[in-house]
Amino acid sequence: MQYVDEFLLIAVAHFFAVASPGPDFAVVLKQSIQQGRKNALWTSAGVGAAILLHIGYCVLGVALILSQSPSLFMVLKYVAGAYLAYLGVHAIRSAKPAHTDEQTLTETAPESYFKAFRRGFFTNALNPKATLFFMSLFTLVISPDTPVGVQASYGVYMAVATWLWFSFLSLVLSKASVRAFFLKRGYWFDRGIGVVLIALAIRVVV
Repeated sequence: MQYVDEFLLIAVAHFFAVASPGPDFAVVLKQSIQQGRKNALWTSAGVGAAILLHIGYCVLGVALILSQSPSLFMVLKYVAGAYLAYLGVHAIRSAKPAHTDEQTLTETAPESYFKAFRRGFFTNALNPKATLFFMSLFTLVISPDTPVGVQASYGVYMAVATWLWFSFLSLVLSKASVRAFFLKRGYWFDRGIGVVLIALAIRVVV
């Protein structure tokens, strides 16, 4: 019970962080519209799994090293920016679909679930915003006296909560009516998401 206050503070901070629009939201939105519900859910699982990576290096003390090494953090920012820019360029260059009717939705071959999971995982894992968030939590909010097991439980909670949040978004955004609406404008939707991802990449770097 002595860690309840700390947990509640973390839970509130995490909720606002995960609910704010960012690369994770953009990728899950794109997967939901283009690839459908199952792929979007696997992408959401990848995003949630990446939280465990952030928690792992924070618990092991790597966050402290990153906070004391600006050059290392800059390398991380550039890698993340390049990955987001790659996703953005890929979206912009996507071909205009020949048909946008409901039959096309069922005939389009989705990407593999592993690729969807990997896309979500790397989008979050290479997101400096997530790195800064967890560094802040583990250096400013979580007490150094908090046992490692308790810190790990915080991480499991945040991973599960992230997965559930983006899974909920996937279920909503992948509804047939929502997908049909966006796919009728898919040519411009792809390019809009691509511009957003490239803008996020620039924001990450600068």
